Amino acid sequence: MNLSYWEYKSWLADVDFTIIGSGIVGLNCALNLKKRFPKSKILILEKGRLPQGASTKNAGFACFGSLSEIISDLKSHSEEQVFNLVKDRVDGLQLLRKTLGDKKIGYQNFGGYELFLKKDAHLFQTSIEQSPEINTLLHSIFKDNIFSWEENPYNFNKIEPRLSFNKYEGQIDTGKMMEALLHEVYKAGIKIINHCCVEAFSETGNGVEVKTDAFNLITGHLLIATNGFTTHLLPQPVKPARAQVLITKPINNLKIKGTFHLDQGYYYFRNIDNRILFGGGRNLDFKTEETTSFGVTNKIQNELDQILKTIILPNTNVEVELRWSGIMGVGQQKRPIVKSISNRVHCGVRLGGMGVAIGSLVGKKLAELL
Repeated sequence: MNLSYWEYKSWLADVDFTIIGSGIVGLNCALNLKKRFPKSKILILEKGRLPQGASTKNAGFACFGSLSEIISDLKSHSEEQVFNLVKDRVDGLQLLRKTLGDKKIGYQNFGGYELFLKKDAHLFQTSIEQSPEINTLLHSIFKDNIFSWEENPYNFNKIEPRLSFNKYEGQIDTGKMMEALLHEVYKAGIKIINHCCVEAFSETGNGVEVKTDAFNLITGHLLIATNGFTTHLLPQPVKPARAQVLITKPINNLKIKGTFHLDQGYYYFRNIDNRILFGGGRNLDFKTEETTSFGVTNKIQNELDQILKTIILPNTNVEVELRWSGIMGVGQQKRPIVKSISNRVHCGVRLGGMGVAIGSLVGKKLAELL
């Protein structure tokens, strides 16, 4: 790429902070850096035409973990760790709503439900028995019992008669959220270059040299917010995890309202614009879905179709309009990685499928590392 003097001077010269990734974390990091250092020059590099990864491709759940998911987490995390995970998700959602406002992100609070399939009778019984313990563990966050039980309110098929209910769970419009974040970033005078892939970086005496597929630049600090794509640049314990999603055509007289979890969170669906958005199934083929390649597979999409038509909407004529995928960043531990790699290189990655909940908070913490 042959840059003119004006292009170099305006976009690439004297950059104080360069952020890789224009998703939820990257944009929030940029906004917080601008608040802390108002006169700084901030540049965001994004390899996609739109924010790539999961930020514009997620299901828009304003959630912090279903009952069975939290019970499962307690098998591999301490009570303190699980408490802190939930608290960070709650704090992150509050920060997102405060930063942008509920109207701009399409926030609605219909509550969240967890369904238990007939074949998962043991999980259902375990969840009933342990729900008081989970409510006690998390009571100080909400000053209330989070999880209660309700009869099947929407005539779902082939499930246990009672559903776990969380009245604090909500949903957002992911597209509106990202538009609002981008608007705030542009308004703050922060520059974004899209369709620009960072290939490598190295520290120099006066900063960090960043090599992209189009140009090189020197920046004072480099902040990496690439989540599932992190190992391309940093040797951190982050694995990519593809999440496949579909959305139906509009459905007349759709009564379903809320966010819904199934099979310990591996499946999830919600209402949006008189449609059902439904995703998940990564547990059917973990190895294949451990990829940074976008796309959908027959194996998972066929299962989503089957669950949609036999369990979620068993007596409804329903057609699928769109199918897509997003790339998450996961690991053995669910806590995000927010740390300095050196004095000039920092990262905020591994959001574990909770980007909507914790992305704002991770971005803020990443900016505070400096």
